[in-house]
Amino acid sequence: MTGLTYAVVTPARDEEVNLERLSAALIAQTVTPIEWVVVDDGSTDRTPELVRELGAEHPWIRLHTEAQREGGGIEQGRRHGRPLDGLKRGVAQLSVQPDVVVKVDADVSIDPDYFERMLERFDEDPLLGIASGSCYELEDGEWVRRTKVEGTVWGAARAYRWNCVPDMMALEPSMGWDGLDELKVQLRGMHTQSFTDLPFRHHRPEGGRERSRLHQGAALGRASWYMGYRPSYLVLRSVYRAREEPAALAMMWGYASSALSRSPRCPDAQIVRELRSRQRLGPALRRGAPSS
Repeated sequence: MTGLTYAVVTPARDEEVNLERLSAALIAQTVTPIEWVVVDDGSTDRTPELVRELGAEHPWIRLHTEAQREGGGIEQGRRHGRPLDGLKRGVAQLSVQPDVVVKVDADVSIDPDYFERMLERFDEDPLLGIASGSCYELEDGEWVRRTKVEGTVWGAARAYRWNCVPDMMALEPSMGWDGLDELKVQLRGMHTQSFTDLPFRHHRPEGGRERSRLHQGAALGRASWYMGYRPSYLVLRSVYRAREEPAALAMMWGYASSALSRSPRCPDAQIVRELRSRQRLGPALRRGAPSS
């Protein structure tokens, strides 16, 4: 068994039901987190009370409460990068420095040995910077593994080696941040990976808090604008994904509307240059990146 330690941060808003399931999974881990900080973003259900009750029984569980913020519903918060904001606030609340920090969304469940096995991967590979397991979602009553391009990491259960945490903390809260942090780590000579033999279950599909598939597509387009996507790559990616989900074409609308309104873009020129370099047509097609 590895000697590495880890802490968990969960941004949460109205997640009482999901947190009951996640807390049971974390309590059952073969390697217990040194801390689990739940960052409550103005919940109106029993989320804060539940976390306080858990903390009374398990001292490593703590609640950090934020004042109710403006910005519309939950889907609006996602677009404005509140998950990153919550993660950063949770990291700032840690009382002990762990070897690995993990953002785990409330709607995730895992097997009891998930984190023991994840820590072993970090122990075995000193250049592993950000990692996740493999995401399974429920489709027609069966848990189906979703796919990502090699080297990309799932946002719902995202583990950072401690020396990579500053790369994440330096990012602006905006949708698309969980691709920019991977680039920052890779530019430092480390790598990122999702492990297909480490499953986690995602009980709310990606974009599940958006009002519709069209809204989800438009949101991804706005995120692509912020990240600095090449327009040609964005079109290619939209058309490629539209083969299975026609609403993916809304990505072009989200991107174009952000361009027309001159919405802010990622201020880190080095990251944007690297991203656009990878989006040249030849390398992108070789990697199969449009499907990501």
